[in-house]
This record gives sequence, structure tokens and C-alpha cells, in this order.
Amino acid sequence: MSTFVDRRGTRIHYDRILPDGEPRGAVHVLHGVGEHAGRYAALLEALAGAGWAAYADDHLGHGRTGMEQHGSAELLGRLGPGGHAAAVDAAWRMSQIAREENPGKPLVILGHSWGSFLTQKLVNAHPGAYDAVVLVGSSLLWPGSLNAGPLNKLWAGPNAKGNEWISEDPAVQDAAIADPLTVQQPLLKLFGLAGALALYGLPARNLPDTSVLLLVGRDDSVGGPRSVHKLAAAYRKRSGFTDVTTHVYSGRHEILNGFEQARVRADILSWLDARFPRDSSR
Repeated sequence: MSTFVDRRGTRIHYDRILPDGEPRGAVHVLHGVGEHAGRYAALLEALAGAGWAAYADDHLGHGRTGMEQHGSAELLGRLGPGGHAAAVDAAWRMSQIAREENPGKPLVILGHSWGSFLTQKLVNAHPGAYDAVVLVGSSLLWPGSLNAGPLNKLWAGPNAKGNEWISEDPAVQDAAIADPLTVQQPLLKLFGLAGALALYGLPARNLPDTSVLLLVGRDDSVGGPRSVHKLAAAYRKRSGFTDVTTHVYSGRHEILNGFEQARVRADILSWLDARFPRDSSR
């Protein structure tokens, strides 16, 4: 575990797993709302095993960063001063560190859920900064495409745990509930109305051509396949991206923690291999 201090003086905690030998490039992984980088250990290990230097930070208000920032687990998930602008800025610094530690090599950004929303904003704000983009459980960030209602509605009932929407695997649901660094508060409650509205925004127009991979579960209640296909179309038509790939899996929101997670990780690695062969450099 490592740390850096963001521009507002908050210490950001992050995990870094390096491959054996010289890295072929770096991947910056961004977690979702109410969780933390530790839930992505299997992905980071898979990336490192395939030769990538893998980084994942606990975003503002989350995980180890949030515990140090707030001093209490009761406030986990709340971003603090600066809100989303500060969260995006801190995530950008993590990407810069990954780039600085792997000069001249590909830098890939991979965001899940809320982390994919931050990723969309980073791609807009820093044109051409990333050599490839992977969005998991994402959505077009526009009213009518991003579900603003109860995410567990399809699984609600007298015996519901409240987080059945995250994964079809009951063990994953139970582990998330037991995790002291994971909270189940809805995004709107954690960020407030103004903070939630700050998430909205379409892909920027006429960006430098960048390869994009979008992965989503068929039963994802956040955006789902329909919204992700809209996002893919926006990247093609608005941003001008020519290499946009979408995969739909059986499963719910956290396909990286579902029954098909091994296939999802393998597909990510295969997609990266096709665009960045092991002997390639930027």
C-alpha cells in the first residue's frame, strides 16, 4: 500500500501490484461508490500476471482514504470539500503517477460504476492522456439513461439484503455487507442532489481517437445494456472514436464479482493484448 497527497492536502491511499520483470504498461483501476480498491485485488493480480503495472486508489471519502479523511466509518462515501471536482482531480494525480512510473509505455484507465463515471470525466478533461479506456458497469450520464431510482427494486422483498443488485452471487453480497470499508448508502444520499447532478455530462466532441471497451451485465440496474450501447454510440458519433467494443454478460452490476468474473477478466486481458502486444511500447 502506498500514498500520495492531493492538491487539497488529503492523503490518498492506493494499491500497486507490479509484474515480474519490466511492465508492458500501466492500468489505473477506479472503484465504484461506497467501496474501495481492495475489492479489486483479483483484477489487479490478473493484470500484473499479464505484465501490466496495476494501480487502484481509494477515492476521496472512500476506503482507507476516507477513514483517514473523516476519522469515522459512518462518513465513508462522502467526498468532503471540493466534491466531485476534487475526486476527479485526485484520480487524475493517480493516473499521472502511473504514467510517471512507466514512462513511454501505454497507460490504460479502467473504471467500474461510479469509477467509470469519473473515468468519463477524466477522458473529457484530458484529451489523449490515456491510450485505452475500459468502462465496466457504466452508463450514459444523461437523464433517462442513468437509473435514479432504487437499484435493488427488482430484488426487493421482506427477506432482501438490500444489495442483491450488485451481484448474483450471495457470497459477494454477504461479503460486501460484512466489509467495514464498504457502505450501502445510495449515491444520492452520499453526494446530495447537487453532487449527484454533477455526474451528468456527455462524452466530449472530437477527442483524439482512443480505443474503448465497455462491459456490462444483462441485469445491471444502474444503466444496463441499453444505456451502455447509447454510451458507445456517443463515443463514436460525438468523440469520433473508431475502436469501440461492447460486451454484455449474464449477471448484475458487479460483473467483476459475479459468476462470470473469470471470463470478464480474461476478456479484458485479451482486448488489451490485441491492442498492445507484449513487445509494444507507446
